[in-house]
Amino acid sequence: MTTLTYDDNNIFAKILAGAIPSHNVYEDDKTLAFMDVMPQAKGHVLVVPKQKAVDLSQLTPDYAQAVLMTAQKVMQAQRQVFEREGIVQMQLNGAQAGQTVFHYHMHLIPASLHELGKHGAQLADRDELANLANALKAAIAD
Repeated sequence: MTTLTYDDNNIFAKILAGAIPSHNVYEDDKTLAFMDVMPQAKGHVLVVPKQKAVDLSQLTPDYAQAVLMTAQKVMQAQRQVFEREGIVQMQLNGAQAGQTVFHYHMHLIPASLHELGKHGAQLADRDELANLANALKAAIAD
């Protein structure tokens, strides 16, 4: 069994530190939601806590609650912006489950399971991501 040791150099830690740019959708004191640059479908958003945690088992209850509250806001915005009810909510714990970035995160994807593309297969257009992030931000602010 592998020990879950947090790596401060993971890409999400760098995004949280402002070292790597992201197309942010929502931010509060405990979470950040941003567009996935290698989306499985249009509008794919990631929600990350500002706590150093590899997976769900390491999140404190207050950060776990904050992730879910942020996910609710983003999902409501996705339903409004993309005019669809179905949002895939996915969260992977550990490499054997498919986790590739070892900072806890939740995927919110406005698609059905049958519509999902392969994750990490292709970079999204940066202008499209910026436009989608702005539309989702505006929907959350409503």
